[in-house]
Amino acid sequence: MKSYLSIVEDILTNGKKKNTRTGTDVIGISGAMFSHDMGDGFPLLTTKKMSIKNIAVELEFFIKGLSSKKWLQERGCHIWDQWCNPQKVKYGSDEATKKAMFDEDDLGKIYGRQWRDFNGVDQLQKLVTTLKKNPNDRRMLVSSWNPAELDQMALPPCHLLFQVVAIDGVLNLNWYQRSVDTMLGLPYNIASYGLLLELLSKESGLIPGRLCGMLGDVHIYENHIELAKVQLSRTPKELPNIKIDNFTNVFDWTYDAAKVENYNHYDSIKFDIAV
Repeated sequence: MKSYLSIVEDILTNGKKKNTRTGTDVIGISGAMFSHDMGDGFPLLTTKKMSIKNIAVELEFFIKGLSSKKWLQERGCHIWDQWCNPQKVKYGSDEATKKAMFDEDDLGKIYGRQWRDFNGVDQLQKLVTTLKKNPNDRRMLVSSWNPAELDQMALPPCHLLFQVVAIDGVLNLNWYQRSVDTMLGLPYNIASYGLLLELLSKESGLIPGRLCGMLGDVHIYENHIELAKVQLSRTPKELPNIKIDNFTNVFDWTYDAAKVENYNHYDSIKFDIAV
């Protein structure tokens, strides 16, 4: 996807060095936009191999409003292994604390918990109901940023709000992301919201349209820079298609129903995660 790669190039060309809480410095820019037409294919990067299973498992986890790390691990997804509810284990970078964080199952009131219970409001159910009854509504959005409960989250949400907009039989999705790990996190965010858009389109009978991400603090970790250059050197391949089997509704959907077809890609690139 040229939109993604242009963001990477912009950071490598214009990014300025910043310190971070993780202890690994970044180069970053303020403000960028990702845009993709779903008619051009499913937005799964081809310049490196990506796991649609991990993306789909995490999305089902969010949709169900869960907070158990074990639920993810039982399905082979280890994205959240290093984090936990800070009220159970206070964040720290020493080895003993890292192990305690790894062993604690509860992730706290992260993304999906807010989607399904934001101070008593099931935002996702409200969005789906509105989408079916009044698709022209301009208030179909879901927020994960709950200031009253940030201290109960394994991590404050990076992608903190999404909105769907229906125009002339086409469903579009926009999200805002305050903090963007461009090489490791952003490709997953793009594919995850692309998959959510596909699910909501099936739910509503609309055609999936434009996927757009408004990005705030957009950065590349210094230990990712050389691998980012490798990825930029690769010519993108044609995007795959996504197939969702036996769909009934968003809330009963399971990750294994999502199948990517015709996914041609380069070798995987291992970017170390900053905790």
